[in-house]
Amino acid sequence: MTKTNGEPKERFSKTMWARMLAPEHMQRVEDEVVERFVPAGGYVCRKGDAVEHWMGVVEGFLKMSSISPDGKTVTFSCMLSGGWFGEGSLLKTEPRRYDVVALRDTRVAYMPRSTFNFLLDNSIPFNRFLLQQLNERLGLFISLVEYDRMLDPDTRVARCLAAMFNPYLNPGSSMQLQISQEEIGYISSVSRQRANQALQLLEKKQLLTVDYGGITILNLDGLRCFPDDQRT
Repeated sequence: MTKTNGEPKERFSKTMWARMLAPEHMQRVEDEVVERFVPAGGYVCRKGDAVEHWMGVVEGFLKMSSISPDGKTVTFSCMLSGGWFGEGSLLKTEPRRYDVVALRDTRVAYMPRSTFNFLLDNSIPFNRFLLQQLNERLGLFISLVEYDRMLDPDTRVARCLAAMFNPYLNPGSSMQLQISQEEIGYISSVSRQRANQALQLLEKKQLLTVDYGGITILNLDGLRCFPDDQRT
């Protein structure tokens, strides 16, 4: 993991909360946030680490996951460009409870705890954003539990893919997503083979296209309500 020197305006161009800050608060953020390059497969942070930063994806793709004692990988969420994460661990001042790994070469912004606490103490817009983000994240995790327990595999894949395009959690995400079918399986709690079958069905329904090394979303609303709007 190496430090990079991205321009501040570029670094925060896809970040929703940055547009809400007063100029003097934004200046402090620009002065104190550092950016690092994490290659594909590299760790942004590890389970058990002390939590000293709030982190955001400048460009790239991350997954938040954990490995059970028997070696099973559980993927909780994915973070795309513009998404920030780790606020819960900062607020609770506890060791990190998950790994974050880069699925492709990624630039990550690190906001020190002191800067994060300064914004909490001094910026009402930042606090409002954080409340909304925590609410959106809670809704996401509740939905994932519901999908896992109540939906068939095809619908689970559709809804889990759609959840990755939450405008609050991943505001700068493109409709083209570089993600393997194995990773889609992790997110949706299905095997890679079953994820492939679901993707073929969703492609047939013209909701997405399967590309080399990823997918392109054609109808995000259709994925969100699949199969309710399907007639065939």
